[in-house]
Amino acid sequence: MNNIRKLRDKQPEHEKITINLGFVDLGRIDLLVQEGFYSNRSDFIRTAIRNQIEAQSEIVSKSVERHTMELGLRDYTRADLEELAARNEVLHVKVVGLARIAADVTPELALKTIGSITVLGALQAHPDIKKALADRIM
Repeated sequence: MNNIRKLRDKQPEHEKITINLGFVDLGRIDLLVQEGFYSNRSDFIRTAIRNQIEAQSEIVSKSVERHTMELGLRDYTRADLEELAARNEVLHVKVVGLARIAADVTPELALKTIGSITVLGALQAHPDIKKALADRIM
């Protein structure tokens, strides 16, 4: 029993969304799936979204630069926030993608060090952190 290790809690890699489609568009998607171009409806929709994002990549890059936002995954650890607190600095989180606040960050530390949060994508944080920062989440 000495060799048993606790696995880390797996964070979701995807955010679920719901869309409404007309019957004709849905039928066309189903036809492409039936013909073997895509494995299922979700595969088609993900591919279409990726193609649009790629087509607009220059605009997205310029916008990210203009807004000084970070692109991708950004983790905020307790050590990061404690370092900011020691320097009496306030963080303004701006992320396009996924922003995560570590589970060991206290609401008090978050309130002291996080001035605002803007996430285009998803924010993962303990519910107590989200509640404490509710008025700072844009």
